[in-house]
Amino acid sequence: MTTDSAGFAAIPTTTLADLLGRAHVMDIGVRPLWGPVPRVAGPAFTVSCPPGDNLMLHAAIHRAGPGSVVVVESGDLDHALAGGNVCAVAQRRGVAAFVLDGLIRDLAEVREAGFPVHARGVIPVPGAKAAVRSLGLRVRCGGVDVDPGDVVVADEEGVVVVPAARRTEILEAARATPAAEAAESLDTWERAHRARIDRILADHGHQD
Repeated sequence: MTTDSAGFAAIPTTTLADLLGRAHVMDIGVRPLWGPVPRVAGPAFTVSCPPGDNLMLHAAIHRAGPGSVVVVESGDLDHALAGGNVCAVAQRRGVAAFVLDGLIRDLAEVREAGFPVHARGVIPVPGAKAAVRSLGLRVRCGGVDVDPGDVVVADEEGVVVVPAARRTEILEAARATPAAEAAESLDTWERAHRARIDRILADHGHQD
């Protein structure tokens, strides 16, 4: 994992979602395919594959740097983008995880190896290898635009994309959030929470 993204491995996606908003959170279809899955964080290595073809993901595993998260735009629900060997080679080369807007196969092998894959599901049908596209361009995965070098954080709650230009700002804010929460007891949180909810209800004319 690169120094620029290393700190994000300690930050829950829930905290990042609170700071960044819905537009930076992938939809619920892109989910961990085995569990309990570790939280991963790394710079995005972006790939685009047309439906039915997985050539560029297979090319990417030999080009993505150690610690990177390979993010693939596809949307294909009829063919697998990767299988056990592709995931194994990616893992051996130091890739942190796959985040795929598509499917894989050989899930048992991937699970046994402990390689984190967030995707839409599993299918035993392989894709073709014919469509050559450029690597390292903006892609759209799970409804979120991802640029190369954006920090991708994925855990059991979901996948959040931190724009590279906001990396330092968001990391500093995220680090401050758990410290503030840890210093607050549940009793204190409950009192403040009830006061806030009661105020909102009152503002809308609600009466118990």
